Amino acid sequence: MRLATWNVNSVTARLPRLLDWLAGTGPDVVCLQETKTARFPAEEVERLGYSVAAHGDGRWNGVAVLSRVGLEDVTTGFPGEPGNPGAETRAIGATCAGVRVWSVYVPNGRVVDSEHFGYKLAWLDALRDALATELESHAKLVVCGDFNVAPTDADVWDPAAFIGSTHVTEAERDALTALRDLGLVDVVPRPLKGKNPFTYWDYRAGMFHQDMGMRIDLVYATPDAAGTVTDAYIDREARKGKGPSDHAPVVVDL
Repeated sequence: MRLATWNVNSVTARLPRLLDWLAGTGPDVVCLQETKTARFPAEEVERLGYSVAAHGDGRWNGVAVLSRVGLEDVTTGFPGEPGNPGAETRAIGATCAGVRVWSVYVPNGRVVDSEHFGYKLAWLDALRDALATELESHAKLVVCGDFNVAPTDADVWDPAAFIGSTHVTEAERDALTALRDLGLVDVVPRPLKGKNPFTYWDYRAGMFHQDMGMRIDLVYATPDAAGTVTDAYIDREARKGKGPSDHAPVVVDL
């Protein structure tokens, strides 16, 4: 199985790029985030042989799972998921060829000590509880997506530049540790260029070309799934060209 995760930053705006990438890369299962639509363009994707499960409500957020190896037991959201103030479209799960797959778009948090930051931590805490229940019945499980947290200082281009900011705080990293403490393994992809496994680069000031990025798109897998990984890489080429997402896809071969 070839599994991929990609924050597309609007599936409508990025649809031609997404279709070309699907055709060229050939993933069996794709987790998308920040689709930003209540009407996912399923027909176009289905022409490439994918079934589609989407969870979106308009111009913000939105997640989806695409699969050409089966799509069963689809779940949108999870028990105990907090809202901001109402529930948002940030999580979708499905079973694909015997692997339980979750696509998640973790809240950004905006500013430390704000209500948005508290919402982010509460959301991650509730996700942990939901995954603990999922793990009781799924030995092969992968949760992936835009976590909006860099796990370590090595996952940002300059730790000093992030002092006092979200994405790197001890509280956020502790939340990721709590997920891994469930028995999940961080599948760290190899970069196709350079030494940094970054998956996100801001659009501003040529940060992509200077490799001033972050690793915030993560793949966490149970040992039964992680033990079958034969390769994992960041498709940096998909971040290039005209009108890209500010994230690159992460591709994992199981």
